[in-house]
Amino acid sequence: MRQVRTLGLLGTGVIGGGWAARALHFGIDVVAADLKPQMEEWLRGAVANAEGALARLTFAPLPAKGRLTFTTDMHAMARQVDFIQENIPEQLELKQRVLAEISRHAPPDVVIASSTSGLMPSDLQRDMVAPERLLVAHPFNPVYLLPLVELVGGRATSEAALEAAAHFYRYIGMHPLRVRREVPGHLTDRLQEAIWREILHLVNDGVATTGELDESIIYGPGLRWAGMGTNLIYHLAGGEPGMRHMLRQFGPCLKWPWTKLEAPELTEELIDRMVEGTQSQAAGRSIRELERLRDNYLVAIQQVLREYDLGAGATLRALEERLYEDAAARARPHLAAASVSAAAGNRSGPLRLLETCVRPEWIDYNGHMTDWRYLQLFGDATDALFRYAGIDEAYRRSGRAMYTLETHLTHKAEAHSQERLYVLSRVLEVDEKRVRVQHTLQRARDEVLVASAEVLYLHVSTQEGKVARMDAEVRGHLVAIQAATN
Repeated sequence: MRQVRTLGLLGTGVIGGGWAARALHFGIDVVAADLKPQMEEWLRGAVANAEGALARLTFAPLPAKGRLTFTTDMHAMARQVDFIQENIPEQLELKQRVLAEISRHAPPDVVIASSTSGLMPSDLQRDMVAPERLLVAHPFNPVYLLPLVELVGGRATSEAALEAAAHFYRYIGMHPLRVRREVPGHLTDRLQEAIWREILHLVNDGVATTGELDESIIYGPGLRWAGMGTNLIYHLAGGEPGMRHMLRQFGPCLKWPWTKLEAPELTEELIDRMVEGTQSQAAGRSIRELERLRDNYLVAIQQVLREYDLGAGATLRALEERLYEDAAARARPHLAAASVSAAAGNRSGPLRLLETCVRPEWIDYNGHMTDWRYLQLFGDATDALFRYAGIDEAYRRSGRAMYTLETHLTHKAEAHSQERLYVLSRVLEVDEKRVRVQHTLQRARDEVLVASAEVLYLHVSTQEGKVARMDAEVRGHLVAIQAATN
């Protein structure tokens, strides 16, 4: 199977737009195919709307953004891409026909993944050429922020296709969940449908409104579910004996006639109640406004979970580690060239290793970025600089690290909410045990200096708990950076 540099999208609705935004953000080119030419404008708008949240998801260094192209010729799309994500309407015969047709134009080593939320891959691959490369890859909206993607193989699906798909989805920051065998609705939608049926019954019977039922989730179990699923939470409910005690104590309740497995008939009266309830909850806000609200809190939740290496936060942390390592790998050839250039008396200037924007939650009562966020940004810039020089996760695992000894920070100008910023870094001084670094924080719109910092670091043996000589190769890199940036 191929290394994915270009993603093909077959269908460009809400899910297709989400795939496009995520892939482009992580450096993958996208060729989107849709029979309706007017969908190009819609797709570009969806990508633009997602960019604000994606820009705040992580500080890790990103590759150059991918390039988006649009076509109404799905055959041309299939011939030029490395991976195809199908997002057409949820109609079995339509999907079978289109997938069979696209498989005659896509090379046999191109994986074809369907975003179907309920259809089974064995049915979808029935008439395809090289059906072994077809699998279900079911995402969740918004695709550009929610990392879960359910991978389901059909009877003809090869293990190589499933592994290649999992590798690609991890690359763009997702959590591929292998479903052991195909069942209608896969895993998550079956769980969601059980709740959905109960919601319809409770509204239909006049027990609760849509708003009250949503409150019953968001103020209680929804908060728990962000980091722990139902099973682990119920394990905790059993106290020290865990799940066994919980089932013995509460298991008999499962026989009580609480739930109704069959959904109620969707009468016009029930539909009206559902519409009136959700319109009341929306309180006049447009879909785009609600999307941005949803995206903002999803970013914040994932960043909190990242601190605890839990759930979607663990996926984000793994993505960031990979992004840092990739950025360091991209930089090393430039570091070697800079060493040669510096030896010849040339200077390349400070390194631009961190770009970001001021997040709304960073703003203090004066309306600009609060003091301690400057330290965070300069710390992130140092982390990027040290990774550039080879002080990465593997180096720290070997028992060696840089510890901060002194920081001198000077404020020059204000930075307001959503202001684009970047950091320029240079090495001022380096010896066997010390590194002095200088950072300048600049506003992107006018190049104004916002703040500067000088930081002195000591190289420490974390195993011995004392200052120690740094690795000779790392020191050589830092000396080269010093020569090139001053």
